[in-house]
Amino acid sequence: MSLKLNIRFLILIMGALLASFTLAKHAYADSNDALAPKSSAQDALAMPLHTVTIATVSLEQSLLFYRDGMGMQVEGPLTISPALEKAHRALWQMPDDLSWQTYRLYREGIDSAIQIRLLVLSKPMPTIHDSWNSRELGPFSLGFPNTDTIALDRHIRTIGFGALNTLESYPIPRADGSKYQIDETIFNAPDFNHGVAITRGNGMAQLGPTDANGKGGPAYSAQVITDSESQLTFYTDVLGLEIRSDRVFKSAGDKGAMNLPNGTEFRFAIVYSKGATTGHMLFVDFHNVEPIKPKNVPSLPNIGLGMWSFPVRSMQQVMDNAKAHGATIVSQPKKVNDPLVGKSVVATLRAPNGFLIEVFEVQP
Repeated sequence: MSLKLNIRFLILIMGALLASFTLAKHAYADSNDALAPKSSAQDALAMPLHTVTIATVSLEQSLLFYRDGMGMQVEGPLTISPALEKAHRALWQMPDDLSWQTYRLYREGIDSAIQIRLLVLSKPMPTIHDSWNSRELGPFSLGFPNTDTIALDRHIRTIGFGALNTLESYPIPRADGSKYQIDETIFNAPDFNHGVAITRGNGMAQLGPTDANGKGGPAYSAQVITDSESQLTFYTDVLGLEIRSDRVFKSAGDKGAMNLPNGTEFRFAIVYSKGATTGHMLFVDFHNVEPIKPKNVPSLPNIGLGMWSFPVRSMQQVMDNAKAHGATIVSQPKKVNDPLVGKSVVATLRAPNGFLIEVFEVQP
């Protein structure tokens, strides 16, 4: 089915997630949210997105955006033992002549927020993206719910970062026909990544918990893909995630926050861990415009957003699923003691587009 709607409504859906079970249940009850869980968390194999890994050579710019701009906390450089570095090198396919320092960026007091593992490389590597263009294939964004996007937009631009378009403010209907306002900006973050700031007004709960300064997230991550059937099947069959919304949209009106050509048609799928209300993934597959193909693989050790990490209930089940699916296994399970994922058994896989997926099972 193809629906003609303003592109700004898509961006709302791209941000549409509730961040903690308490907050989410309240929001679902208030708004009859169509993204409410369709299954039980007890049935989940992979849990919500836990960590996003970004490689960079510019610690200063990364901290300026994520710490000074988005209000995240920073730990690092973290102490990485020689044994853990050796394991990471194998898991992430890091070349022998490349070293790095590891930083953890997190939202203090909000355990459900996605954390960022920032790898500051010892030398430049190829970039995952060549520009901030919305049609470039590969990892696209991290989403940051907050209580005042108008102020955050002004702040981020003041410290030197631009955006795909101007701040968008627009009404969205509730299920009962009443409306609330959305304010949204998609910023041009370092390393050709995007940071999405979004606020729901008129008494609506934000799309994720916010801290004392009204800032929250990351709460979701997005990718632009082709051959969405094979991509989505990987996430459902191997990781046991569920597609909670799957529609085809056509942009109309102005170009919206994503700055796409009017009339752009695309499949848009929202993927969650079963029973979850946070840590979801968004997938955009363009139909009537040619996507831009970057020169390099969307994966570590290339610079940019190069890996998603998921906690799993059963590593054995994931590996069995991967083999049955024919997925590429980059590294077999390894025992690690990692400052970001704790004492775990960790393995890495590749999604069909070459994106690196890390799965870890926490050990007792």
